[in-house]
Amino acid sequence: MRLFCSFLLFISTLAAESADWIWTGRYVVTMDPQRRLIEHGAIAIRGARILAAGPQSEIDSRFQAARRLDRPDAILAPGLISTHTHAAMSLFRGIADDLRLQDWLEHYIFPAEARNVTPDFVRWGTRLGCLEMLLSGTTTFTDMYYFEDVVAEAASQAGMRGVLGETIVGFPSPDSKTPAAALAFTDRFLTRFHGDPLIVPAVAPHAIYTNSDETLKACRALANRHAAPLLIHLSETKRENDDCLAQRHLTPTQALDALGVFNGRTVAAHAVWVDESDLAILKSRGVGIAHCPSSNMKLASGIAPVTRMLALDLPVGLGPDGPAGSNNDFNMFEEMDLAAKLQKVATGDPRNVPAEAAIEMATIRGARALGMEKEIGSLEAGKRADLISIRLDRPNAVPLYNVYSQIVYALKGDDVEDVMVNGKLLVKDAKPLTLDAAQIETKAREYRRQVETSLHANPPR
Repeated sequence: MRLFCSFLLFISTLAAESADWIWTGRYVVTMDPQRRLIEHGAIAIRGARILAAGPQSEIDSRFQAARRLDRPDAILAPGLISTHTHAAMSLFRGIADDLRLQDWLEHYIFPAEARNVTPDFVRWGTRLGCLEMLLSGTTTFTDMYYFEDVVAEAASQAGMRGVLGETIVGFPSPDSKTPAAALAFTDRFLTRFHGDPLIVPAVAPHAIYTNSDETLKACRALANRHAAPLLIHLSETKRENDDCLAQRHLTPTQALDALGVFNGRTVAAHAVWVDESDLAILKSRGVGIAHCPSSNMKLASGIAPVTRMLALDLPVGLGPDGPAGSNNDFNMFEEMDLAAKLQKVATGDPRNVPAEAAIEMATIRGARALGMEKEIGSLEAGKRADLISIRLDRPNAVPLYNVYSQIVYALKGDDVEDVMVNGKLLVKDAKPLTLDAAQIETKAREYRRQVETSLHANPPR
């Protein structure tokens, strides 16, 4: 009998599909179309893609894996998707807080960037940002900054997925003296990273108030020529809205639409000061929205009408924004928590943006905002193997009654234990495998001294 059982086991092993990895956990939060929540679940992975997600018994019977990651006290979830940030600004973390956006930009950030931002600064700032993002469960980030080719190099070396936009502004910037030079730089950047397995290069005109109409039109044309996304700040502050209404008799959304800026794949960050006509435009144009609750609160920019956006089924994702004044970290768990709570207090209804909707914005709806929902954002067969494990063996994780509520309202970024992107393990046991944390932190402290010296030599007005 024992020999017969061994023979059956041998036959079943021969019949099993080969996999590179099997991950198991107490729960699998799939965020697939059926929103399956699988208790005692597992995920099979081959190469860069997911083969299957299902009950552990089913996955173990179907697949034979070269490697396993068994986390009986963890949630397995899609990697978190940040739809708006400025990663290299991690090196400016905390240089100017508690200010209005225009004061912060004009008197602190723009001058500090002019004095300090170089390719090397961007490389180390991006590495620091990637380290923080990976350790807190972000697997895809959407970036707007300078020397974006260097951002792409650093992100690729870390193993992260990125939608990376080269910033274009109507005044001299660290990497381009004119908008024409910035467009030429961006053209080369788009060509270089076209078809990259991790990097989606993008065009990123900063905002309507920092670019001419001609430059904005040229940015859209360039993006469309390369079939690339366009990233832009939109209606972040009341001042931006009021100025646009006074100058053009149009809201920023209406003005950009009239210029044709939304005629192609677009991600608009913030969208705080938008009305029903603006939302109708954004929906009709398929514009992705990057909601940044921490930033909007910290800068007192206002509260985006996210409850209404979700009712209209707009593709709304979450983003921490820049870690220097507008938000001083990259913690997407914090953004989920605040996205849910801010809408409750804004509308006076605690039922608005429930926990599952907040997770949706950080995963599959965020993927929709980026136009990448067929590749990332959920754990299902055929999608990229971007996933995380979240510990459930800590005081803040028990007792557990509702998995979605636990993730949004109780669990934290530092509860993330393992991170995989594109089938490659990047974090294991909360330790980075592709980045040298000690070296990065040492370089960050060196740059802190440089930045501080530059500010003292030329103090802001």
